[in-house]
Amino acid sequence: MNLPIAYVLWESPLGRMMLVAEGDALVGVYFDGQRHQPPVGAAWRQRPESAVLRRAVTQLAEYFAGSRTRFDLPLAPAGTPFQRAVWQAIAAVPAGRTISYTELAANVGRPASVRAAGTATGRNPLSVVIPCHRIVGADGSLTGYAGGLERKAALLALERSDAAAAIPQAA
Repeated sequence: MNLPIAYVLWESPLGRMMLVAEGDALVGVYFDGQRHQPPVGAAWRQRPESAVLRRAVTQLAEYFAGSRTRFDLPLAPAGTPFQRAVWQAIAAVPAGRTISYTELAANVGRPASVRAAGTATGRNPLSVVIPCHRIVGADGSLTGYAGGLERKAALLALERSDAAAAIPQAA
């Protein structure tokens, strides 16, 4: 049985985000223009009254304000077993820390699958909530982020300092 798909658009400090829920679980958090962002389907409905979407907006606002480092939301991202294992390993990386794609592959028990771990990271449907911005190149460089490298840098800066200094001000 297919659950109804609800979504809401929210203006984050780093641009508009689309939050998507199926039933009582969050299944997507996307920045506008993000790679792999699904188009709004004909059966999708804007539901700002959705409890899970309201909680997600509240928790994202707290994160961007610097008062939240972990999310407490029911999640149901669609993906292969390997992708879900990668996303679970990403979720374990603490705020303010980064790991390399090599470390990520090792953390899921597939040390030779660095490229596959990178691909799974890029397919993460729950930006910020599953913090794939915390995954960096082997030399610590900022590489690959479906929402754009400027956002990745801003998210890492937010987690390493105060919120006001990390979020670029609109011109």
